[in-house]
Amino acid sequence: MLKLADFDAVIFDMDGLVLDTERTYIIAWQQAAKEMGYNFSDDFCLSLSGCHYKDVELKLAEHCGAEFNLQTFNRLSSDFWREYVDVHGIKIKHGFFGLLELLIRQKIPYCMATNSPAENALECLELAGIEELFPIVVTREQVRHGKPEPDIFLKAAELMQSDISRCLVIEDSLAGIVAASRAGAVTVLVPSTAQIDPLAIELCDLMVSDLEQLTSMIHA
Repeated sequence: MLKLADFDAVIFDMDGLVLDTERTYIIAWQQAAKEMGYNFSDDFCLSLSGCHYKDVELKLAEHCGAEFNLQTFNRLSSDFWREYVDVHGIKIKHGFFGLLELLIRQKIPYCMATNSPAENALECLELAGIEELFPIVVTREQVRHGKPEPDIFLKAAELMQSDISRCLVIEDSLAGIVAASRAGAVTVLVPSTAQIDPLAIELCDLMVSDLEQLTSMIHA
């Protein structure tokens, strides 16, 4: 059982944890791949979850071959993503507002730390209508290495003037859990996919089904 009194700050991931963006990315990736004559399975797309865009590009090249045109794919997937979110928006994950209300009530500082570039992160938060909720958003450009390296979480702790060992990091991906563990934070895994990497389960300090369950467990 986790107690909020044991922590000086809480750090949220963005994609798949606060925002239900992963499905929007998968739809865009699959549409772009189809346009180029490729077929991307859900499993392959899910394997890209939580990865920095450079790592995504490496996996795409490995999966599709040296002839795969990354520039075309990036342009198409960006267009398809924009078309989708302009119509459907970006949904907020179940339980987020309840947890946020608890943190505010208990006066626990919090921030967001994401592998996404600042421009993309801020756009996603705006599309979801919560761009004003996070006083600090740490993005990929602010650190030397993205997740699974610990830099992003160490930077977040620094900006909140908190010791990382007294920060609670909430993540949904293996890359995020690995990064938070390497940083020395206490970690909570909230899986965003049915397939959960065994290493993420092994490394996390707690696993819950959603943010509502986490709120109920730390309420005391």
